[in-house]
Amino acid sequence: MQTINDTHFQFPGQKNVYKGKVREVYNIADELLVMIASDRLSAFDVVMPKQIPYKGQILNQIALLMMEETKDLVPNWLMASPDPNVSVGKLCTPFKVEMVIRGYLSGHAWREYKAGKRMICGVAMPDGMKENDRFPEPIITPTTKADSGLHDQDISREDILAKGIVDEKDYLVLEDYTRKLFKRGTEIAKKRGLLLVDTKYEFGKTKEGEIVLIDEIHTPDSSRYFYADGYQERQDQGLPQKQLSKEFVRQWLIENGFQGLEGQVIPEMTDEKIEEISNRYIELFENITGQKFEKADTTHILERIERNVLDYLKA
Repeated sequence: MQTINDTHFQFPGQKNVYKGKVREVYNIADELLVMIASDRLSAFDVVMPKQIPYKGQILNQIALLMMEETKDLVPNWLMASPDPNVSVGKLCTPFKVEMVIRGYLSGHAWREYKAGKRMICGVAMPDGMKENDRFPEPIITPTTKADSGLHDQDISREDILAKGIVDEKDYLVLEDYTRKLFKRGTEIAKKRGLLLVDTKYEFGKTKEGEIVLIDEIHTPDSSRYFYADGYQERQDQGLPQKQLSKEFVRQWLIENGFQGLEGQVIPEMTDEKIEEISNRYIELFENITGQKFEKADTTHILERIERNVLDYLKA
């Protein structure tokens, strides 16, 4: 079974390539972006040494579905998907912040809270909360969008504006779009018997000046889900929540002494662990979308992608 690590395509009109943690984005003639979802696995802003079969296909196809289900609310960059691992869309200039929104006290927010902090990104968190409790209202906790190899950093709305990272007019649009998308994502999750706990959105600006949603949306890499059934009982009894997200990878790494900090060593990922993670991602896909996952042929995966993209660009 082949997986996608690095890609080194040369498409007609190609200007440059941006390599993110788990995606590669090809600029075609300063008009289109071809985004390839690799099978790389990232946690704590570190790319793991081994890839996860079907992970790229899963993330790409969830994002496609969610873009379709939210395009009436917020414009997005997407134009087509010529391959299970590929999205093609409008060239955009990304904003240098990620808009994180949280409906529940989980993950990073909980780790900060447990350490005694009651402010995150300039937003107050109420006293007396337990891990995974629901916030009275969702809170927006932006992060900087770090360059490759660096960690994203929490940042407040005030600092974003004061440093000129985003101007106020645009930032108000980003906040409005973030709240609308989270509300829709919550409604979609509810239909699947899930709770959308937290997520992040990325936005860019087209050459015409329109702010649009870019990258992925409501995937298990960018979002955290709980099963709605039994949520309150688990909270009342102080039990961990049954969740759908990449958090199971983070927890395994933490248990094995790795949180992306200097000097820490990534634990070995055996074939059994890789298969387990792949199967969990398939479970995530089926629960989040309500559809059965159809594995694409990975026999010659890079040749398949190149052929499908070339056919699309020629057309």
